[in-house]
Amino acid sequence: MMDEFAEAKKMVDVGVIVDLNSLVGSVANACIHMAISDFYAAHPNFRTRLSLHLRPSDDVLGAAFTALELINEEEVNAIIGPQSSMQARVVMDIGQKAQVPIISYSATAPSLSTTQNPFFVRTALDDSSQAKAIAAIVHLYEWHEVVLLYEDTEYGSGLIPYLSEEFQRFDIRVSSRFPVSPNSGNLTILKKLNNVMATQTRVIVVHMMSSLGSKLFFLAKEATMISEGYAWIITDGLSSLLDPMGADVIGSHASSTKLNIYGFWAYDTVWALAKSVEMVQRESSDIMRRSYRRKASQIPEIRVSTIGRSIRKELVKTKFKGLSGDFSLVRGQLQSSAFEIINVVDKMEKVLGYWTLENGLTAELGKPVKATYSTSLYHELKPPIWPGNMKAMPRGWTIPVVGKKLRIGIPVKPGFEGYLKVKQDPYSDEFIVTGFSYDVFKEALALLPFAVPLEPIRFPIGNNTSSGTYDELLYEVKLQVLRLVLNPNLECFSVYFDH
Repeated sequence: MMDEFAEAKKMVDVGVIVDLNSLVGSVANACIHMAISDFYAAHPNFRTRLSLHLRPSDDVLGAAFTALELINEEEVNAIIGPQSSMQARVVMDIGQKAQVPIISYSATAPSLSTTQNPFFVRTALDDSSQAKAIAAIVHLYEWHEVVLLYEDTEYGSGLIPYLSEEFQRFDIRVSSRFPVSPNSGNLTILKKLNNVMATQTRVIVVHMMSSLGSKLFFLAKEATMISEGYAWIITDGLSSLLDPMGADVIGSHASSTKLNIYGFWAYDTVWALAKSVEMVQRESSDIMRRSYRRKASQIPEIRVSTIGRSIRKELVKTKFKGLSGDFSLVRGQLQSSAFEIINVVDKMEKVLGYWTLENGLTAELGKPVKATYSTSLYHELKPPIWPGNMKAMPRGWTIPVVGKKLRIGIPVKPGFEGYLKVKQDPYSDEFIVTGFSYDVFKEALALLPFAVPLEPIRFPIGNNTSSGTYDELLYEVKLQVLRLVLNPNLECFSVYFDH
């Protein structure tokens, strides 16, 4: 009976490289084995079967040696994994030499590309695909500056150029960038958070894996930064691992088996690969008889798959409805259909709306869009709860505790006290400015989307030797001793500044 099965079912060896100690890896491993069982239960008449060879690996060097062992010893014709972008960069080069497709459901760094290596196939979303959605959210709430906090790895830094480009399209300024090493201790992370607090920007975009993100948000909460006035935006990779039922902002327990998007992608990867292998067998059954030949010119010697190229060719053509949505690869990687915008408050999460490439931000999928990226669209979204359990939208900035102040010259001349008056505080020696002209100036500053701390400088104007002239006052602006001068003229109100 077993001989008949062996003749009827062609076993195709497939390697799986996964980090079983991580949240992503533990869930993906369970989903991969579940997918094998489900697929062949649904397709009992298929003449091929995937034979999985699981190998654990949690670092770059280990992943490289594991890939070589799978190719040379187990003679695998495809490898699912590895997990991280840094691991994938090394393993995909080995796969190209062996003509074995490297299929990753979790290496999302934009720097990994099928144009560089046709044997790399990404069954996950490229991180750059979310840059437009994030920029649209920031623009929607009319914030003009953001701070970027990101993991200092290929995964973390790979998204930053794409985010910066999309922010520029909306005239949104990246005021500060803070890379954080994945090996950072609590003290180092707290220093980064203190640097963020020292800026005036309160809109923070976070892009990092869950192991680092869980520590960062725990410490941010301890530092009272998950509070009124702040707006935190986290990218897809981190939000996919959010645990709203956990004790902290982000579930940090690797033993958790809660399903996440990486598990869905891993499940769909197995189905796509199984379909592709079956198509290769149907179209060229003779090529399945000998799946490997040696490539003696390689040091160390690498076996070369004779069906890996065919598997890759069928894989990129495969389309079906998977657990993660429509499975369709364009230029060797999964294409996004929509991003879900989620508001997380304490232990609860709420869907606010969606973003699609065709319609931008929408309250509901398939609902006609009345206005793209406009403030009116904000009212169609479900109202979010902001940090500090606030319903009012954060303005996105605050007056910085430290930093340079705008030095403004205040001309003082008898008879103009109603327009400008300066007196010095006897205790702090600071100048206190009052008057109509100064009130108008402050109202104008209040309309700006950022804080402008002021340092008034008293400048007497008169006929005595201790007083100066208007020309001398304006010359101080040219010398950049002062950046701006108020002119309390009875006929007009003027502001002179250097730019």
